[in-house]
Amino acid sequence: MRFSKISTAVLASLPVFAGVNGLNILISNDDGFGTANIRELYKAMKVLGHNCYIVASVVNESGMGGAEVYTKYKNLTSDSEFGIVKAGAPSVGTDPNDSHIWYYNGTPSTQIQVALDYVLPRYTNLTTFDLVLSGVNYGLNLGPFLYTLAGTLGATYTAIARGIPAIAFSGGYSTQTPYFWVNSSTTAGLKDPATLYGELSANLAQQLIDNAKGGPILPLGYGINVNIPKLTSFTNDSCVNPPFIQTRLTGGAVVDSAGYDEETGLFSYVDLIVPGTNQCINGDCSLPGETDVLNAGCQSAVSVFTIDYDAPIGGSCKTAPDVRAALMPLVQYSNSSTLVGGLNGTSPYANGTLQLSSRARLRRSPLDRS
Repeated sequence: MRFSKISTAVLASLPVFAGVNGLNILISNDDGFGTANIRELYKAMKVLGHNCYIVASVVNESGMGGAEVYTKYKNLTSDSEFGIVKAGAPSVGTDPNDSHIWYYNGTPSTQIQVALDYVLPRYTNLTTFDLVLSGVNYGLNLGPFLYTLAGTLGATYTAIARGIPAIAFSGGYSTQTPYFWVNSSTTAGLKDPATLYGELSANLAQQLIDNAKGGPILPLGYGINVNIPKLTSFTNDSCVNPPFIQTRLTGGAVVDSAGYDEETGLFSYVDLIVPGTNQCINGDCSLPGETDVLNAGCQSAVSVFTIDYDAPIGGSCKTAPDVRAALMPLVQYSNSSTLVGGLNGTSPYANGTLQLSSRARLRRSPLDRS
């Protein structure tokens, strides 16, 4: 069953933004404020004309989920990641080169709270942010288990709980690099993967912004989880413009089991696929699981979720907002006859529409607990 159209009553209950473009956007992550991926997303959204701020962790805070851990120290006790900010600096502050880029020594969830309750009222002339983007994470965050464990998602649903629409972005290239290592082109003559991740993510965000036509970008309580495969632009062009596919969180998703090593006497996680994790209860059960789509090849998964933890049986679920329609035409259904790359022809980053008649299969990457 497809979602029905957004009702007038639902629209009336939500804030309306002044214009389609030029939104006030908060960008965060769990990898740190100095990583290449977050800075390239920041740049890509600014190119689209938006007023952007970064508030992100001073060091890598992967795997913290929605945990709220505030620092107990007024000043940093060690250097930030990549040595951008030195020990002794305040535990909250700005990048030396950009007053719109903030760091805080806390978990991903607290970054959103610090952004909304400290940075926003004290250091901007804004009343709120129109949209929160979290990522682009280094490593995939697939399925409901990673939804609870990933700091990328923790920042996302913290924002949604505060009434701000939010999108989580994760990428299959899992080696973290600083923003000052980003190259305009690679040895293969292509864009740096971080740049492509930023542009793909910005293009999807802009799709929702454009389709909102000045109205709410997402209905209250809704969020989007996006996973983009490992991009190959460092060495070749076999996967540089993956199409976005409509998916659901469940479907091929894993949980952890405790693997015991008899030699070392230590435990480590082992991926386990069990029916309980992949039972489709709500939403469109005909959609492929995001894990299955990422395992299939050079495709990106786009899943819609809500933070209403009660199963939506009866009530307003029959008139649920049609978020998936707002994602189209950029985000396609898997049974489309021709899949078009995520940097489609309407994007300022496109170098022409890429028809993906043959897609290189990707080896499954270990799930990144981040």
